[in-house]
Amino acid sequence: VTENRSDLEDLHLYATPREQRFRRFASLEFEGQLFMTPYDFIQAVTSDEPKRKQEFYNAKTARENELNQILMETPPVWKGSSKLFRNLNEKGVISYTEYLFLLCILTKPHAGFRIAFNMFDTDGNEMVDKKEFLVLQEIFRKKNEKREKRGDEEKRAMLRLQLYGYHTPTNNVLRTEGEDLVSRSYWDTLRRSTSQALFSDLAERADDLSSSLSDTTLLVHFFGKKGKAELNFEDFYRFMDNLQTEVLEIEFLSYSNGMNTISEEDFAHILLRYTNVENTSSYLENMRCSIPEEKGITFEEFRSFFQFLNNLEDFTIAMQMYNFASRSIGQDEFKRAVYVATGVKLSPHLVNTVFKIFDVDRDDQLSYKEFIGIMKDRLNRGFRGYKPIQRYTTFKSCVRKELYSR
Repeated sequence: VTENRSDLEDLHLYATPREQRFRRFASLEFEGQLFMTPYDFIQAVTSDEPKRKQEFYNAKTARENELNQILMETPPVWKGSSKLFRNLNEKGVISYTEYLFLLCILTKPHAGFRIAFNMFDTDGNEMVDKKEFLVLQEIFRKKNEKREKRGDEEKRAMLRLQLYGYHTPTNNVLRTEGEDLVSRSYWDTLRRSTSQALFSDLAERADDLSSSLSDTTLLVHFFGKKGKAELNFEDFYRFMDNLQTEVLEIEFLSYSNGMNTISEEDFAHILLRYTNVENTSSYLENMRCSIPEEKGITFEEFRSFFQFLNNLEDFTIAMQMYNFASRSIGQDEFKRAVYVATGVKLSPHLVNTVFKIFDVDRDDQLSYKEFIGIMKDRLNRGFRGYKPIQRYTTFKSCVRKELYSR
């Protein structure tokens, strides 16, 4: 047992940051494959470490009848809501490739939902069936294998079993030395690969997958317990929107303590927690000095800002077109560029708060370096290195919370 545990620990050395995070938070194992519960997934995207004391090599082993019982709790897609993952809690299973898919959803603008749906709808009939969705498994597996470097063949095979549930040959997928190893995002891989699915072996491979892989919560949610249902765009859009909303609600509620707003300082903590900012205290101190009267950030303001962040690429292009990329911009210019690029209207108070956080030199102007570069880190949600931020309870926050509690 000790030797086996050591082997499993060693696999972490062969895993990518996303694979490492999945293995750290996944709490279920079935026939050698690791799975997350909906609770695990929420923890993985909102916390730096699992709340329960567990390790990836200590996942609970589930029997087939237990897995089937868990999946019986899955509601159909038309019963989805922004509390789906919280309601399911431990009663669900999410595979590694589905984890990557869900991560993609969290950072995509609403305008991109139709593109995402069309990527799965390979036959163009305005519906996605289970076979088309399973092509996702092959796309992400192939991307991962192409990125692998030569090393311990046995360890890599064990890792693939944990993540994908089956062994795969490697001699025909490894890159040769000197070949370009620059990796694209999983979303970009999905966009590039799915359009070619009908002209490759991926669609044929999906037939084998549907018969050999275990059902998951997403498969049952989308395609029913028998796997015969089809997914239309309206249900797909609602699922993506609900997931984004649910994660934002969880992050907001973790700071609001039951109130309708979070403090400007808490908003700054949330924005900075997944970035590579070296000296976060200077941003927090700058904001405390610049906003003497605490007004609070509502959930609608909070949500609108993260909808804007999901459109950050379009916003950057808009800034370049306005010739703002080479110089700083003021609050009015910022609001106008956000609306033109994304259609999102940010409240004056929210924009002012953002400026007070990131305008380190206090000239009431925001530069590319001061804002966009940092926010690109935030969109990665911890995969560029999580750095916890010390939360200081200010006197204003204590008084405010005491008043609300009465």
